Order: sequence, then C-alpha cells, then structure tokens
Amino acid sequence: MILAKFDWVGWILAVARVAVVFFALLIAVMLVIWIERKVVADMQTRIGPNRAGPAGILITLADGVKLFFKEGIIPVTADKTVYLVAPLASMIPAMLAFAVIPFGTGVHLFGHDLPFQITDLSVGILWILAMASLAVYGVVLAGWSSGSNYPLLGSIRATAQMISYEVGMSLGLVAVILYSGTLSMSGVVAWQARHFGATGLGWLPKWNLFLQFPAFLIYMTAALAETNRPPFDLPEAETELVAGYHTEYSGIKFAMFYLAEYMHMITVSAVGVTIFLGGWRGPVFSFVPWVWPLVWFLIKLFVVVYGLVWIRATLPRFRYDRLMSFGWKVLIPSALLWILITAAVVTLPTIYSARRSAVIIAAGTVLLLIVLGPLFVGPPRGVSPKEGPHEGGAT
Repeated sequence: MILAKFDWVGWILAVARVAVVFFALLIAVMLVIWIERKVVADMQTRIGPNRAGPAGILITLADGVKLFFKEGIIPVTADKTVYLVAPLASMIPAMLAFAVIPFGTGVHLFGHDLPFQITDLSVGILWILAMASLAVYGVVLAGWSSGSNYPLLGSIRATAQMISYEVGMSLGLVAVILYSGTLSMSGVVAWQARHFGATGLGWLPKWNLFLQFPAFLIYMTAALAETNRPPFDLPEAETELVAGYHTEYSGIKFAMFYLAEYMHMITVSAVGVTIFLGGWRGPVFSFVPWVWPLVWFLIKLFVVVYGLVWIRATLPRFRYDRLMSFGWKVLIPSALLWILITAAVVTLPTIYSARRSAVIIAAGTVLLLIVLGPLFVGPPRGVSPKEGPHEGGAT
C-alpha cells in the first residue's frame, strides 16, 4: 500500500535534477578555467592554451586527467584523516550553495513540474551565507593537518581574510533583503520583475543593480576576497608562502582545491546574477519558451565571470595589511551606512512625504559621515597626527 502511493517518478526526476546540476557545474568549471586562461593571455598579448582540442578547450580536461593519475603524497607529519577530509570540506559547500539558485522557469515532464532549481528555500540567502562560512573549514583544516609551518601560516592568514570579508559580503546582502522584503532567491528574482514607471524608462527592469548599486559593489568586492581571487589572492601568494595552505597537497587532492576555488567563483557570480541582475528574467520568445530564461541566466553569468577574469588580469595583489584595513575600515563601514540608508528609504516614506524623507536621509547621511568619518580616516600606523610620514625619525 505504501509502495503504491510512493511517487517513484518524482524521486527519479529529483535525483536526475541534482545529477544534472552537479555535472553542469563540473563542465562550467572546465569552461571557466579555459576562458580565464584565454582572456588573460589575450590581455597580455600571449597565445594561451591552443593544443588540446579546438582552441585548446580541452586543456582543463587534460590537466584533470594528469592530476588524477599523478602520485598522491601524504606527509609523514600530517594528520591523515583530516588531511584527506579537508579538500572535500572545501569543495562540497560550493556545490551545496548552488542548490538554491534558480536558473530558469522549468519544464513539465511525465506529469510533474520540474523547476530549474534544486530547492526553493524560504531562507535561501541565509543558506548561501552558511555555505560560505563552511568553506573556511576546508582551508584551515588543510593548513593545520599538513604538519608544516608554511601551510599553517597560509591557512591562518586565509581564515582571517575569509572571515573578515564574509562579514562585508553578508552586510551587502542585508541591504537587498531589506529592500526586497524576502530571503528567498526566487522571491528576489520575482521582486526584480517590475519596471520603472518614469517616462522613457518603462522598458528598463527594476534590477537591484540600479537601485542597490553600492550593495552590488560591496558584495562583488567581498566575494572576490571570499573566494581568494586576485587581487585578494593572499592565501595562495606563491612568492611568500609557497602556495599557501595547500602546499603539501598533490595529485587529485590538489585538483579538488583547484576545483573548489572555481566552483566558489561560479557560485558567487550566480548569486550576484540572481540578486542584482534579475536572475533568469529576460525577453521570452514563442519558440521553445522554457529555453530562453536559461539562456539569459547563462549570458548574465558569463558577463559577471568575464568581469572577475578582467579584474585578475588588471589589478596587482594587495599587501596583506592593506587588504585587512580595506575590509574593516572601508568595506564594512560602507555596508553599514548603506544598510541605514536603505532602511530609511524603505521606512520613512510610510511616515513622511517623499520630499521630506529625502531631506532627512540626505541630512542624516552627511551627519554620520562628519561624525564617524575621522574614526576611519587617519595617518598611517605608527605616525602621530602632528608629524608627517618622514618626520620624527632618526636624523
């Protein structure tokens, strides 16, 4: 009786959806690595990969096969169990975070609606932040379990960086939550389905990119540091720490860290597309209508990923003290200020007129900058306000 009521088709479709998303992520990682190598090569006037496959597109697959069959070495001083678990702890959260991202409207198969999203959690944004927090464990466990000083120093430095910028990334999303009024990823996409009512702008969708542009900048900057991407790639600064926390890893275990980094990159880009660029929404045509939302999502994802690659090819690496100072003295205060402004924009028009609300918000912002600005802008460390950077030393 129980088996008769059990929906086998629904379960098979759910498992198939998870498998398709997992393999699509793996293929996307291969393509993103190839795109990055080709784009950076073009920007540096080099040829780039051109041997494996047409235009070198199979170079990532060749590298993966090579690392899979490469001998794996475990240091004698390593904690073997933690050493082997650390790569998984770094890769799995990136895959789980993608589970709440909607990338299309879905299709109808075998009498079942099959949404292009693994699950639609009512607290989807909190789920993504939770998975980003878990990714820190893979880094710190890899450095500690290796039994070497260099990976340990690299993991400590990486953990401090990731936790610091995770705060900034979370605060950037808080402003969007306040403005949209929902924690669901599909709810945020639905919120951006509106259009501007101004004359001549009725065709322009109300994406959070336009209305929450400071939050977009805060989120993308923090996401770069959270995923250890240049110019925030201090955890893997080869010139200082011999590749950082995964110095003692080789073979397939190193490949898992490499895979995790690019999975995190794709995931944060997909989150940015969903929250700030309208997600899968775009013009839909009568020909195969379920395909077009997926196409728009992939195009937007490519644009964001290309921007991250462009940043890597353009900006030099931060010095560590400046990286941490920027996170705590610029990014986080800016995010807190924008949260206050967003809360005022949402609340004050329900109490006062639009003009009076604008005056109150502008005056309050200026007052906060005047009062709190000096706390975050001062002379360099070790230099008193009365002396210049080259004064007061030995003569």
